[in-house]
Amino acid sequence: MSTQVVILAAGMGSRLGRSLPKPLTELNDGRTIMQQQFDNIRHAFGDAAKVTIVVGYKLEYIIDAFPEASFVYNEQYDQTNTSKSLLRALRASAPGGVLWMNGDVVFDPEALERAAKLIAREQSFVSVNTAKVSDEEVKYTTDAHGYIRELSKSVKNGLGEAVGINYISRDAKAALVRQLARVNDQDYFERGLELAVAEDRLQLEPLDISDLYAVEIDFAEDLIRANQFV
Repeated sequence: MSTQVVILAAGMGSRLGRSLPKPLTELNDGRTIMQQQFDNIRHAFGDAAKVTIVVGYKLEYIIDAFPEASFVYNEQYDQTNTSKSLLRALRASAPGGVLWMNGDVVFDPEALERAAKLIAREQSFVSVNTAKVSDEEVKYTTDAHGYIRELSKSVKNGLGEAVGINYISRDAKAALVRQLARVNDQDYFERGLELAVAEDRLQLEPLDISDLYAVEIDFAEDLIRANQFV
């Protein structure tokens, strides 16, 4: 079965101050953020990977740029957060696990090569960076077995940060869908994962990519930092 990949790209991305959707921001190498993601996906999983993009804000620009993808529309893109975009994508997905990423992350191709090893054994995971722990980022802690226990921006004494590249296994997908449907419209998808861990015994592994680059583009300084790698 081909790998199912979802890119969350419905938001307005107003903090970066661009007129186009943030994933279409051009990098120094001439690619857009999303094109870099597509290249990384093809590098790790080949042309058979099935990519679905969740669109909302100025969706026509993303659809025109990536006609080979499938699309899911979050018509409430200006009123909801990533939990509801992911919920729509998972409900529309085929049977099997789903890899997903935020549409504003510029990252090392090796990150998906590592991810592929966990996907092959149907292990749900969240990619993490243990090199820094910022207050404004999604942080995590682990249980005695090394699986993620807490996952949110409010975590105290976090072991690292989530970087926005994740996988839910085929057997755990239904539980995550159920939890994403419960959470508030303004919650990030991490809240659904956290509830699935607490209530459905989801075993969620932290995939350490601290030695690789992964930059979430929120502000102009993030874009400058990402351009140092590409």
